Amino acid sequence: MEVSAKFLEMLLAGASREDLDLVVAEAEVSGASPEVLDGLREQHALALRIQDLMERQRSREAEQTALYETARDLTAIRDLDAILAAIVRRARQLLGADMTYLSLNDEAEGASYMKVTDGALTPEFRELRLPLGTGLLGLVAQSGAPYFTEDYQADERFVHREYIDTAVAGEQIRAILGVPLTVEGKVIGALLAVHRRVRPFPAGEVALLTSFAAHAAVALENARLFEQARAAVAVAAEANAELRSRNEATERAARAHDRLTDVLLQGGGVVEVADVLAEILGGALSVYDDEGRLLTGADHPPAAAAVEQARSSGRSVLAGDAWVAVAAAGDEHLGTLVLRTPESLDLPERRTFERGALVTALVLLFGRTEAEAESRVRGELLSDLVSGGDLDGARLRERARQQGADLDDDLAIAVARPAPDQPGGRVAATLARELHGLGGTREGHVVVLAPADPRALGDQLQARLDGATVGVTSARGDAIPQAWREARQTLDALLRLGRHGEVSDPAGLGLARLLLGGNGPEELEEFVRGTLGPVLDYDAQRETRLAETLEAWFDAGGALRETADRLHIHPNTVTQRLERVGQLLGDSWRDPGRRLDVQLALQMTRLRGSM
Repeated sequence: MEVSAKFLEMLLAGASREDLDLVVAEAEVSGASPEVLDGLREQHALALRIQDLMERQRSREAEQTALYETARDLTAIRDLDAILAAIVRRARQLLGADMTYLSLNDEAEGASYMKVTDGALTPEFRELRLPLGTGLLGLVAQSGAPYFTEDYQADERFVHREYIDTAVAGEQIRAILGVPLTVEGKVIGALLAVHRRVRPFPAGEVALLTSFAAHAAVALENARLFEQARAAVAVAAEANAELRSRNEATERAARAHDRLTDVLLQGGGVVEVADVLAEILGGALSVYDDEGRLLTGADHPPAAAAVEQARSSGRSVLAGDAWVAVAAAGDEHLGTLVLRTPESLDLPERRTFERGALVTALVLLFGRTEAEAESRVRGELLSDLVSGGDLDGARLRERARQQGADLDDDLAIAVARPAPDQPGGRVAATLARELHGLGGTREGHVVVLAPADPRALGDQLQARLDGATVGVTSARGDAIPQAWREARQTLDALLRLGRHGEVSDPAGLGLARLLLGGNGPEELEEFVRGTLGPVLDYDAQRETRLAETLEAWFDAGGALRETADRLHIHPNTVTQRLERVGQLLGDSWRDPGRRLDVQLALQMTRLRGSM
């Protein structure tokens, strides 16, 4: 559906959303036919999307203009304070912040003091000095890493001091974003943007403020170099050559940073970041995740010692013929970058490489957050499907369709019980996404529902869980809850039968399938009821755990303390429960003959899912 000429004319004239809404409202009031109204609404929705894209483009142009003007100012360096004030002011305008400010570190005092503020309400705040490591500003100025908080006063990650909190309260500050000012790897201060209300900071704002911080650092560094040039008249030629070299390197670094920022703002991924770095630095780049899996580039894994050195130092290190940098968020290792170049990197190029590692960390972090959110949505849908509750089938199908799954397809379900140290939920979500299905965890089990052959699906899940035992069966539409129970019961039967590390559907269990299906001989039911019936009835009526205690007691070889440990209860409680069993079954239940019957009845009850 194309946008009508009327909507296009309104967009070109700068019409507001209310003006666009009025077109549809007037058509509704005038009694237009449903077909006309439907067409207008579709055109209206498309016009709103175009209007949003136009707004984003205008915002992007404003950001680029401000960054260009700032870079242009740096070439003059007439008044350092004026340039810093312009940077802080432009950052505030583009981020829509209530206040922005720039601080510089005083190494002798071990503090960071306010240099420039824009939007401050009180003189106390403009004269504030924070010890390094104190508050969000002090932490950024000390660590050299960006930090942000949606509500500073309620955030316990930061070291609070009364006089600082008083100044913050006087400014009514809530949300704060801070990025470091870094010159040649040394943190010299911080640039911060604040809001007087609770709000998050999207990735674009972090990248934009980082760009302004880079320009501020360039201004400060250039000012220092000019001061050196004025003080060293005798070596003016050498100082000028150094200045030109540094300016060129700074410009290259600024261009590299701008390109990396563009990738981040445009939603690019690890591959796009790697392509930019490889082009800028003139080499071949490989990126690995936190577990050493190759994400992009040629597979030349770095030495573990080099990765650890880069991680602990926060800098790139040379290992053989390759440079290694770690993409990290705080103490968390998110990925590793390996760069091979024909020539060695100079200091600005190494800083560009390290900045690329930081951008890679942001991309990986945002990707993880997005994947976790998607996994939660898929997990909730999977839980609704297998629960068998009274839910709207059409709505379930629509929710599945939105996640790329078709419930009317020939589906299979696989159920496994992961080891405690295995990321079962992540494995299930990843496999399901690859197969256009659903995956997650339920009742301590890993579950994958996807269009596949049941055994093939089980084999794939087993391989990713390092040889776990897997129960599988086919599933379709309204039969998914029953398929979940069958696959889970199949898994339980495999484990009970000692068939660890196998993949099986119900048909592969042989006699155990008869027990699982509940269609065994009448004698089986009579045996279970005659042997264990009073205990099962007592548990059902009073919601007690006598049968479970009996099973644990047998598994522990009759040892009271080990039984208690298995059930996480006191040994006296085990004794009391066994005494109750004796009252229900008779004291002779411990005799060898009856004891074997009771144990066998318990095993059959467990296999049938009745306990």
